[in-house]
Formats: sequence, structure tokens, C-alpha cells
Amino acid sequence: MEVLHFVFGVFGNATALFLFLSPTITFKRIIRSKSTEQFSGIPYVMTLLNCLLSAWYGLPFVSKNNILVSTINGTGAAIESIYVLIFIIYAPKKEKAKIFGLFTFVLTVFTAVALISLFALHGNGRKLFCGLAATIFSIIMYASPLSIMRLVIKTKSVEFMPFFLSLFVFLCGTSWFIYGLLGRDAFVAVPNGFGCGLGTMQLILYFIYRNNKGSQEIKKPSGNGTSIEIGEKKPRQDKQQPNGKVPQDEQV
Repeated sequence: MEVLHFVFGVFGNATALFLFLSPTITFKRIIRSKSTEQFSGIPYVMTLLNCLLSAWYGLPFVSKNNILVSTINGTGAAIESIYVLIFIIYAPKKEKAKIFGLFTFVLTVFTAVALISLFALHGNGRKLFCGLAATIFSIIMYASPLSIMRLVIKTKSVEFMPFFLSLFVFLCGTSWFIYGLLGRDAFVAVPNGFGCGLGTMQLILYFIYRNNKGSQEIKKPSGNGTSIEIGEKKPRQDKQQPNGKVPQDEQV
């Protein structure tokens, strides 16, 4: 049983690393276009919080035999921090403020959990407190793509729900769910069981709409910074004569 526990922990590390690296294609697109388009930054911020809390929970003085949880989530926290900073740089002003606010919230929550668990709690109380915090925000992390899933259903397009991100959400959730069951750790099994189910839903949506071009209701930024709908005709610029009148052949 211990060998299987270790094997699924290693597999969980591998799939989680691919999960953390899978958005690199998305961020190459963001950097190239200098725009976040309709990509949501919320999943990356919530993933950062999940990584920080899970890495803390896996430390030996919080929970035993979970060092594999700490190693991958510590790595994930560093990767997600880079994603969040890139998103803040290229997001529109309103979205930038929202993501920066969430980023501040993430750092505040993690600092509070770490300090309380270090100085106010010990033994099982510390494990229970940190485990509950990690579980709650793990579920929130897995639930954060729900807004993108809603966009997929509305537009009938998977353009803004990358396939590899959905695939590795499923693989990562499944492997850590089994790891938690083998280790009899509900704080690992419960949130990742939820992630396994949500990853399955994302893959189903992807295969339903993967060949669709969408309903042409997505707004994309035009060159001058305004937004136009796909397929929308640009406003006609009326030609004016020197006296300011519109020519008769162009009057409505």
C-alpha cells in the first residue's frame, strides 16, 4: 500500500507539473498580442492560493508523509506567480485592478493561515486547520474555470478553454484523489475528487464543441482599442463635401 501511495504521489507530481505548464501556450499568445483578450485570470490566482496552502499543508510539521504534496505545490506556486504577473501586465485596466486585488487577497489569506498555524495551533489542531484551509481553496480553484465553461456553452466555442489545461485538470485531480484515498487523507482526497469530476465535465464540453467556430458573439479588441463583434460591420465614415453636407448619392 505504501508503494502504491508513493507511485501515485510521483504520478501526481508529474501530471500537476504538466498542469502548471500547460498554460504557457496561452501566455505566449497573450505576450505576442499584448492583450489578455477574453482569457480569465481568476483560475491562475486561485491556483496560486491552492499551491501555497497545499505546499504548507504537506510540510512535515503540519502533516506526515505528504512531502510529495509540498514539492509539487511549491513549484506550482512559483510558476503561477509568473502567470499572474504577466496577466496583470497585459490585462485591461478594469481587469488588471480585479486580478491585482485577488492577488493581494491570496497573499493575505496565506500569511494569516501560516502565522495562525505556527503560533496558535499544534499537533492535530494545526493539521486540521491547515487541511481545511487547503481543502476549501482547492475546491474554489477547481471551480474557478466554471465561468469559462459557461462561456463555452454560450458561444459554442472552446477557443478560450485550452484542451491541455482541461486534460491535466482531469489527470491531476484523479491521481491526487487516489493518492489521498491510499493515504487515508480526506484533505487530499476530497478536493481532488471534485477536481476529477470537473475535469471530466471540461473534457466532455471540449469534445462536444471542438469543431464549432462559435456563435460570433465574442467581442475581440480592434486595432484602435475598441471592441467589435466578430462579423460585425465597422461603422461607415460618411464622406463630406467642403460645405459639410453629405453627398446626395450617399444620403439615406
